Amino acid sequence: MNRKNIFRRLACVSLLLAVSAGVGAQQPVSIVPKPLHLEQTEEQFVLKSGMTIACEEGLKEQAEYLSQMLRQATGWEIKVRPDSRKGNIVLALDTVANKHSEGYSLSVDKKSIRISGADEAGVFYGLQTLLQLFPKEVYRNSLAGQIMWTVPGVQIVDHPERPWRGMMLDVARYFYDKEFVKKFIDMMAMYKLNKLQFHLIDDSGWRLEIKKYPRLTEVGAWAGPDSRRLGGYYTQDDIREILEYARLRQVEVVPEIEFPAHMLSAVVAYPWLGCTGKQHEVPDQHFISRDLLCVGKESSYQFLKDVLDETVALFPSQYINIGGDEAVYTNWEQCPRCQEVMKREGLSKASELQGYLTNVVADMMKKKNRTVIGWEEIIQRGKLNEQVVALMWHNVGDTIQATRTGHKAILTPATHLYFDFPESRTPGEVKAATWMPPISLEKCYGIEVNDYSPESTVMGVQGCFWSDQFIHGTVLQEITPLNENRSEQYAEYLIFPRMLALAEVAWLPKEERKYADFAERMTLQYAKLDAKGCNYRVPEPKIQSMTQEGDSLCFTLTPTVADAPIRYTTNGSYPTIHSAVYSGPVRVKNKADFHAMTVVDNRHYSLPIYFAPDYSAYKQYGEFTAEWKPLQVQTSPSKWRFECTGKISGNGEYEIAFIQTGGQNVLNLGNLSLWKRDEKLAEITMNQSSQVDKPVVGSFKVDAFEAGTPFYIEVEACGVNGNDTKGLVFIRKK
Repeated sequence: MNRKNIFRRLACVSLLLAVSAGVGAQQPVSIVPKPLHLEQTEEQFVLKSGMTIACEEGLKEQAEYLSQMLRQATGWEIKVRPDSRKGNIVLALDTVANKHSEGYSLSVDKKSIRISGADEAGVFYGLQTLLQLFPKEVYRNSLAGQIMWTVPGVQIVDHPERPWRGMMLDVARYFYDKEFVKKFIDMMAMYKLNKLQFHLIDDSGWRLEIKKYPRLTEVGAWAGPDSRRLGGYYTQDDIREILEYARLRQVEVVPEIEFPAHMLSAVVAYPWLGCTGKQHEVPDQHFISRDLLCVGKESSYQFLKDVLDETVALFPSQYINIGGDEAVYTNWEQCPRCQEVMKREGLSKASELQGYLTNVVADMMKKKNRTVIGWEEIIQRGKLNEQVVALMWHNVGDTIQATRTGHKAILTPATHLYFDFPESRTPGEVKAATWMPPISLEKCYGIEVNDYSPESTVMGVQGCFWSDQFIHGTVLQEITPLNENRSEQYAEYLIFPRMLALAEVAWLPKEERKYADFAERMTLQYAKLDAKGCNYRVPEPKIQSMTQEGDSLCFTLTPTVADAPIRYTTNGSYPTIHSAVYSGPVRVKNKADFHAMTVVDNRHYSLPIYFAPDYSAYKQYGEFTAEWKPLQVQTSPSKWRFECTGKISGNGEYEIAFIQTGGQNVLNLGNLSLWKRDEKLAEITMNQSSQVDKPVVGSFKVDAFEAGTPFYIEVEACGVNGNDTKGLVFIRKK
């Protein structure tokens, strides 16, 4: 038996151990999110040509969906028999067996498959579980060839823990066409996510056609010169097509019409919407505009009413998201009209104007039987008259703010569920947001969520994918003449597999979630993503053990992707697809000599296992930020600039420490400044020289933090009497 076959057999054995005790299963079961109750039998159902799908009244669409999925992979015509209970696969409604909304039961034996649901959504989720039980090729949109289409015998009873299981897709910072949006909805449905927050509006783009205000898309949807113009928008017909696609897949699309901030694209199209009337341009580089919707003009309220009228007419969702985050109120403080509103309404701070505006819009929406959703700022800027739903994006514990004010909350904290952050700090990781630490798959899965009940403040959880990295530079933007899909590949790399962790967190009660079990099931999910044509970040091999044996280290690895070989090196170099195949424990002299990666195919493989430098001896100085080496050091004063994005995490006092770790010369430090992109935020004078293992420390204050914006330190520095000096820089928030 060759090494690859040994590897595959070991993977299958480990997966079988994850199946419920006492089950003599012939094929491993991997379902995400994990069902609440699953029993596996030794029977199996074999799908054959000529079989039928029977369905009760009202479930014909669901049956035709399943028939289409099976037909495109098998080539067989699996006929649908409406208003029937006799078929090889039977779909039914049963509120007795399924007492929970969106719940379902799935029974598979050698004769038939039966799915019953508490409602249409429950039946649909039963179908998604069934599809995960088929061979992975069922997700192909073309014929899969000679496959035995078997389904293991199971008895499953399942329902979700929370009603809100969401994802946010940012199409405003960077435009994704409707076909990608539909694929995104497909992927959500595959893992039983049911709410799509459609981030349609931001400073850098207006993506929704509004008939009454054509310049919103004629002007506000485009940025940059014609030769490298960015942008696009959805016509109202496009939206209807997306909504119909989502409806069948049980995904509620919630439109986000952002205000009073993050709407420069509208102000560019209609300058009278702002306080100053100044003409701007749609930005092609990311920043947060200070231009807010003027609350002192009646025309502003008429604009919102008109836009929201058309939006509500298009979107059947019971929710309307109004954004409301990251407003800077300088213009309102200086605007005579806005000040008049403050005086009239008895408001003491300009920020309270946002609460006033939210009340006006919430009243508009109440008359249309819609509930307002917004980022957490909407419940922090003045007293609201109506119950709203707040997206808590800073910290999990912030839901207490909604509890105290009588509002509902959805957890979407940047600490765990912002998928524009990378999974790791491994060298070679793709360009991604850095203003917060990386979010690994395990960290995402480990988010704390209070168990849901009808009385609970927390309705559920939501992941967010922001697209502003595309407009931090030009690296990620499509090159139109190449007809490429770089942006889609990038988005999927960051979203998957973390969206699967989100799906399980949203579906299961806390006590049912165990990361080790999830990781085992995930080994078989990657092949399903491959068949679906969905890109993802390939996980590195797992280090099962690293033990000292004499003067060498012994590494034992576990695969993270079923049937994907592990390639490794022992000389400190990065492995390639041609490196040695791992088949058992490997010994090396030093930890840094060993690298290993997962290879799905010759073009799709993981980053290598990486051992980050140990800075624990310096933990009192904060987070490692930069280092200097002799070749970087000049012997005459010059400006040294390095990025500190992520180390600056909010407004407050910060301390920066320069620690020399070696060399015969010292580093002299002069003036130091902190920059937010091109804006200087702070400046201090250091006027000190480094000493080995004795930090040179300075302090500065940040009072204009912006999430998603790059930060830099610029310091005058030079080596004294030479450049033989090296050291580390740390930053901590006091």
